Amino acid sequence: MKVVHINKTDSGSGAAVAAMRLHRSLLRVGVESAFLSQETMRHEENQYVVAEGMRARIENFRNYMEERITIYLNENEHDLHSNFSLGTTGRDISNLDIVKNADIIHLHWINEGFVSLDGLEKLFALGKPIVWTLHDMWPFTGGCHYAGSCLEFNEHCGFCPFMRKASKSDLSAITFLRKKQLFRRANISVVACSHWLSSMAKSSFLFSHVPVITIPNPIDTDFYAPMDKDECRRELGLPLDKKLLLFGAANINDVRKGMRYLNESLSILHDSFPKLSENIELVVFGNDKHVSEKTFLFKTHLMKFISQPLKLVKMYNAADAFILPSLQDNLPNTVVESMSCGTPVVGFSTGGVPEMIKHNETGFLSEAKNSLSLADGIYNILFFSNKDTRNKVRQSAIAQFAESRVANMYINVYERALRGY
Repeated sequence: MKVVHINKTDSGSGAAVAAMRLHRSLLRVGVESAFLSQETMRHEENQYVVAEGMRARIENFRNYMEERITIYLNENEHDLHSNFSLGTTGRDISNLDIVKNADIIHLHWINEGFVSLDGLEKLFALGKPIVWTLHDMWPFTGGCHYAGSCLEFNEHCGFCPFMRKASKSDLSAITFLRKKQLFRRANISVVACSHWLSSMAKSSFLFSHVPVITIPNPIDTDFYAPMDKDECRRELGLPLDKKLLLFGAANINDVRKGMRYLNESLSILHDSFPKLSENIELVVFGNDKHVSEKTFLFKTHLMKFISQPLKLVKMYNAADAFILPSLQDNLPNTVVESMSCGTPVVGFSTGGVPEMIKHNETGFLSEAKNSLSLADGIYNILFFSNKDTRNKVRQSAIAQFAESRVANMYINVYERALRGY
């Protein structure tokens, strides 16, 4: 069985990390898996790039900017343009040998000028089974990656809250109609990484006629594993005698990541427990160009973007808790990573997060957008969790996200797709 995974990049985003981990997991269980991206930082086994060189980089940038400018000129608020894609620009990858020779075409995150809707149509025309793993909501909406409270995708997008001039024929309506025409006869099997996203896809108009199942993202539980906390702190230059709260994402400036609520919850802790709060420090990683050590009320250690996986493992092990104040998320890799290292998670009960964390057992589920509830969760986990808690967290991660388990679930999907049902 030959499978080709298609994702814009091989690193730098949650979708890229998840797709690459699945590719590796399948290789380890004997599947002939390949990974195709627009650009690469890894050059690993069975990994391919659509095109290389200066000409390819110029074309990639032109495709990206053409779509971004269109969105920028039409969006309601300019800080939302990263949450919207049109699928109007991209490359034709249907003629590549690695695609033509595959038995299964496995789509992941293909936006920002990589594969357009026209390009998808050419992939569908090959007649091969398509498996599409949803890393957000874009495949079944009129353009947004996360719809928030909007449910227009259940019938037909239009009057989009993201659009400056919302109407029945705005960009979201045009994109939705194009997808409707495209998906009508496509041979697609849809996989969502969480039951929450699966339920959204099943209720959508565009995927109401296709099979949708739920399979979590895998993780190498032998690599993301418990280590000596004090030793990790020494290597990272972090204090040994403080409670450390870890917060991070590929882009922590994204409004959806909820940094505002983290700040509010820390302020509540500081005011409510002034002496205890002296023992708490914050460790932050990710794209933080608008963040400084003065952003948060507590002493903060800025670790920037982490490109070395082993350093990330040590950070999870150094922390007493990982904080996830995201307002809407699918199945965050950071939660999977933290749990695999045995570090409990405090997060809002939104998206797929409640499926990952057992409240008061492997973490704390706070009421969404409630900073007081988040502060309560941080306090409870930091001061009342113990070694037994960390063991429970670790075992829960193994039971849910172990590579072999997830790989075999996908093999079943591939086999069913090849049989035509």
